[in-house]
Amino acid sequence: MAIPFDPHELDPEEYGETQTTLETDHESAIERVREVCLDAGFGIPVEFSPSEMLNEKADAGRDPYYVLGACNPEMADRALDATEGRMGALFPCNMVIRQESPNEQVVYHVSIMKVARLLGLPTDDEEMDAIIADTGELVDAVFEALEA
Repeated sequence: MAIPFDPHELDPEEYGETQTTLETDHESAIERVREVCLDAGFGIPVEFSPSEMLNEKADAGRDPYYVLGACNPEMADRALDATEGRMGALFPCNMVIRQESPNEQVVYHVSIMKVARLLGLPTDDEEMDAIIADTGELVDAVFEALEA
């Protein structure tokens, strides 16, 4: 199946790609990202380590890689309404913490709200624009706190 646009031509701003590097060990980075997300108004209903699972089940030899599934309930509720429930297929908003080296952890995020817009999920464009702006402020607060 062909994608109706060239993803290489997208500006990372269009899908809300954000990342920063923390100079700490992996476990401390996970705790720091969790703490900052909670302070910014996100809950963490899901978290898991793909690297642990893949190393165990597929003998993958992956470096530490952890996903915090962040969710702001108010934003999630609004997004479900603005997409006639389809937004749930993209929930939650993931914060990835992956180890580059023992004391270098990359924190990576892609805006599921912007991805939903690119996929044409919204049925209420005006509300989706507001949700994208509001969630963008929350994510910006997270990354500003991580970089401080």
